[in-house]
Amino acid sequence: MLFDLQIGFGGALVALAVLVVASLRITREYERAVVFLLGRFWKVKGPGLIVVVPGIMQMVRVDLRVVTMDVPTQDVISRDNVSVKVNAVVYFRVVEPDKAIIQVANYLMATSELAQTTLRAVLGKHELDEMLAEREKLNLDVQKILDAQTDAWGIKVTNVEIKHIDLNESMVRAIARQAEAERERRAKVIHAEGEKQASETLLEAAMMLARAPQAMQLRYLQTLSQIAGDRSSTVVFPLPVELFAHLRGGAARE
Repeated sequence: MLFDLQIGFGGALVALAVLVVASLRITREYERAVVFLLGRFWKVKGPGLIVVVPGIMQMVRVDLRVVTMDVPTQDVISRDNVSVKVNAVVYFRVVEPDKAIIQVANYLMATSELAQTTLRAVLGKHELDEMLAEREKLNLDVQKILDAQTDAWGIKVTNVEIKHIDLNESMVRAIARQAEAERERRAKVIHAEGEKQASETLLEAAMMLARAPQAMQLRYLQTLSQIAGDRSSTVVFPLPVELFAHLRGGAARE
């Protein structure tokens, strides 16, 4: 009888030891455990050693690290009816583990699907030029919308980056022609501005020379000196009447 009691007591100790070992869970620093007691949410525990009684308590691990999620390529029609293919990457993390488990069945899949629809909706409100030139603004718009919609799931969207905006060949050629036309327009404007400034400067110089005939004669002689320095053998040039008049006036005074 005593032997049977000893065997029974020993078996109970072994069963208790097995139960204790089976109840122990260890969560890492970046993990949290969402614990349910008899099917009801109890508390969020961790990191470290956690006791979860089998059959009575259940535990779901949640990773709190930032998740990098690729958004598959989406067909987007811009506001000016241009079809483009866009893909992006979303960075998010779980900040409230209990909501991420209780409020949504699969928060990873739900966030991915929401990111796809949000990307199409936001980009579809903009024209192609805005998509190409204001990518940072579009990233911020998508991030704010995603963050607001995933807040009920305990998820924080930290960043959204549009990676590629692919155009078909005909649209690429059209954009190249447009860019070339824009460069030609700017070149013509710059050339016209230069001509305008040069004409204004020449007009100012002519007015100054007109007020001083001696300066005009000196300029004329300087031009002759420059022509004489060329390699041409014969130079024919007119003499201004004003120069002879000036010389005659000087001789008369003598």
